[in-house]
Amino acid sequence: MSVLTDEAARTDVLNRLKRAEGQLRGIQRMIEEGQECLQVAQQLSAVRKALDSTYVRMTMCFVEQELGARLASPGEAPADLAPLLKDMETLLARIG
Repeated sequence: MSVLTDEAARTDVLNRLKRAEGQLRGIQRMIEEGQECLQVAQQLSAVRKALDSTYVRMTMCFVEQELGARLASPGEAPADLAPLLKDMETLLARIG
């Protein structure tokens, strides 16, 4: 099983998760304070979208990493996969 080796991508995914964690804590606080269900639901929707976005980002980083490693010839730089990966990311984002 592969792991995410790109440090910048790993940092981005972790930062997104930390942000979502903060949102979840805020939602817990809202419930404890008796906020209206509609407001809580709106925040839950926002955190779901944030997590979906994080999932797409992590998946694309993994795909980029794996394709780059497999398509590069020994001693050669990885192929430029940016256009293909951008299209894949757009398609993945529309699935959810």
